[in-house]
Amino acid sequence: MAKILKIYPQNPQENLIDEAVKVLQNGGVIIYPSDTIYTIGCDIYNHKAMERLAQIKGIKIDKHKFSIICNDLSHLSEFTKPIETSTFRFLKNHLPGAFTFILEANRNLPTSYKGHKTVGIRVPDHIVPQMIVEKLGHPIVSTSIHSDDEILEYSTDPELIAEKYDKLVDLVIDSGYGDNTASTIVDLTSGEPEILRQGKGIL
Repeated sequence: MAKILKIYPQNPQENLIDEAVKVLQNGGVIIYPSDTIYTIGCDIYNHKAMERLAQIKGIKIDKHKFSIICNDLSHLSEFTKPIETSTFRFLKNHLPGAFTFILEANRNLPTSYKGHKTVGIRVPDHIVPQMIVEKLGHPIVSTSIHSDDEILEYSTDPELIAEKYDKLVDLVIDSGYGDNTASTIVDLTSGEPEILRQGKGIL
């Protein structure tokens, strides 16, 4: 059964953040809030956890398009090819925010990203995932929670999410109701921003 931790953005308790980080360090899969929708994620460097995540999504590990969640732009050089100063300024102007930016990947990506030529980078404007990444010391990954409900594209109620994923994940972080609009996906691989999916973020 998944454990539920109530961590609210107004006053996130460090001991609860530490508990979430410990789950990740032990190879766990967690559901956590962001500035858009609730997402499922794990430690980017734990291949077994990444395989579990792919299994939950019903895809093969080599077919995944999981975004990388950072707490700032300092991790960019670890995963992406060098970017132009103008592109960096563009990113800095829009992050943290409700965007997923597609950039060219370098060869230092973790094993689970083998063969990926591009990678999606997220810096959510939400204190909980920011604190988790900071405490963990490196990024986590993100993939959206889809709802079977035809009206809402994504699940917003953390209690219903916990009920649905109870036997699939190790931890659900309840930060209150989430949004039902996903991030805006912007391709920056050509140097000029191209919107691939319009979501919550407005350029």
